[in-house]
Parts: sequence; C-alpha cells; structure tokens
Amino acid sequence: MPWNPDKYQQFKNQRSAPFYDLLELVDVRPNLKAVDLGCGTGELTRHLADALPDSEVLGLDSSPQMLERTKEFARPGLQFKRGDLAELDGKWDLIISNAALHWSKDHGELIPHLFGCLNPAGQLAVQVPSNHNSIAYQTIIEVARMKPFVSALKGWYREAPVLPIEAYAELLFQEVAQDILVFEKVYPHVLENVDAVVDWISGTVLLPYFDRLGKHKDNFVLMLRQILGAVMPGSPVFYPFKRTFFSARKAK
Repeated sequence: MPWNPDKYQQFKNQRSAPFYDLLELVDVRPNLKAVDLGCGTGELTRHLADALPDSEVLGLDSSPQMLERTKEFARPGLQFKRGDLAELDGKWDLIISNAALHWSKDHGELIPHLFGCLNPAGQLAVQVPSNHNSIAYQTIIEVARMKPFVSALKGWYREAPVLPIEAYAELLFQEVAQDILVFEKVYPHVLENVDAVVDWISGTVLLPYFDRLGKHKDNFVLMLRQILGAVMPGSPVFYPFKRTFFSARKAK
C-alpha cells in the first residue's frame, strides 16, 4: 500500500498532537533501547529520541515512501529501517507506536506479542485511531457497497481491528502488566469544509480502497464528497476524532 508523505503531512499539526500526548505517558529514563513502530517520516521519532537521554532508538516502518524522508532526521543513536511492526523481535526497554497499530490485524494476538518483546521494567505505549464509527468512516463503507464500486472492490471493505478500550486493559492484565493505563480522547478538529475531511481520510483510511478501485477511484471520491457534503454542509466543519491510548510496564 503506497503512502504519500505529502498528503499525510497536509494536516501535520493535527496529526502530531496525539504523539505529544503519548510522549507524556512515557517513563523517561536514560540508556533505553527503544523502538517506534510505524515511524512514518521520522520527524516525530526524532522528537522521541531527543527526549530520551543517552538512548538508542530505532524507527520501524513498512513504507519505503515514508522511510525515504527519514534521512534528514537520522543521527547517532537514532536509525530507521523497513519492517513489519507485527513481526517485531528482540527485547526492548520501550516500545512506542503512534497511529500505526490499527493497520495490523488481530490485536488480541498483537498486543501480547509486543508486550512479550519488553525487557523487565520495559514499557509499552500506544496510540491508535478509534474513529471507525464516525460518519466519515461509515460513509466510506456505505459507498464501498454501491455499484460499481462493490464489484471493483470484490465486496471488500476495511474492518478496523481496533478494540474497545476495556479490551486493551484486559489484554494487558492477562500479561500481568503493571501500571495499566487505558483511555480514549476526542480531538476536536475544525476543518475548512467537507473537502478537507475527504483530503484528511485520503491520506490514511482510503489508501487501501484506492489500491483496489483502479479506474473507479475518482468516482468513488466524488460520491463520498457528495454524501458527506449533505451531512457536513457549510464552512467550517467540526470533525471530532477519537483516539485510544494505552500504556503498561512489565514487572522488574
């Protein structure tokens, strides 16, 4: 699934805000071995590395387009490489992920796997979008079920793997985690109009649809704009965005 860094960065400030909230959950200590799962362009990973004194930080991402941008942020103690976050191995003092785990399936297996990659006293800190019940995301599924898109997609539509917040707490409890913290936060974005909403989701959730739609891509976006325009008229528009945070530590 090819990512477009420029499209993703179109709403840079809004997309970055949750990262800084996530960073507030991190137990900052020196000499950590840390990995940022889904590092994207690496800009926020650089902020992470700068916040962790005398630590070794790895940014991991599956997108070559995103990783191409990381060159300007690499430095001694911070490197980047391509890889599947769901296949993380090794042992880490900090595993952090901002807006990336929702691209991986089966969180019931993924979260225990990641927690198992922690060293004693290590920390897992995660933020995932949990906006899949919003009108924008539900409209995507509605359009995906229309003709001719349903045929082009072969009946496929994306089901978000993100779990209810209590499920993450339960998973971490089952791992005998300490200092479990799980919560959901709504970010009250105000965008110029419905076109801006479509631009926002074009940089993220619509990407796997675009991969499959071929010649129908433009008409799919047009239909999406029309339907969303009826429920989000005028300018500006209020676009509330839910995100789930969780953090826990492994016993010493």
